[in-house]
Amino acid sequence: QVQLVESGGGLVQAGGSLRLSCAASGRTFSWYTMAWFRQAPGKEREFVAGISMSGTTTDYADSVKGRFTISRDNAKNTGYLQMNSLKPEDTAVYYCAARRFGLLQASTVYDDWGQGTQVTVSS
Repeated sequence: QVQLVESGGGLVQAGGSLRLSCAASGRTFSWYTMAWFRQAPGKEREFVAGISMSGTTTDYADSVKGRFTISRDNAKNTGYLQMNSLKPEDTAVYYCAARRFGLLQASTVYDDWGQGTQVTVSS
């Protein structure tokens, strides 16, 4: 099991940028695929982006392609989500998640989750 703590959320105007961080502890971070999910009020949790253990493979939801970039620094046990050109519809609680095996979009296969960080984009 790996413990995850997100940071970097906040309030930003449409068109602005934020960088989320996910600090991992407890186990070897490079053993874990990492992903970001988000959940808006009244909506289901949805996949945003994911990155393989080595960082060589990434995957994005269509809604964020070209605007968000996922990355990781295994030496620092930290993952990141750079969010540019933010839109009001990006407003949600963003969660970091990890799993021991391959990169998938389904939230149910992720074993470890952070507490979430709020991102609010004003129009």
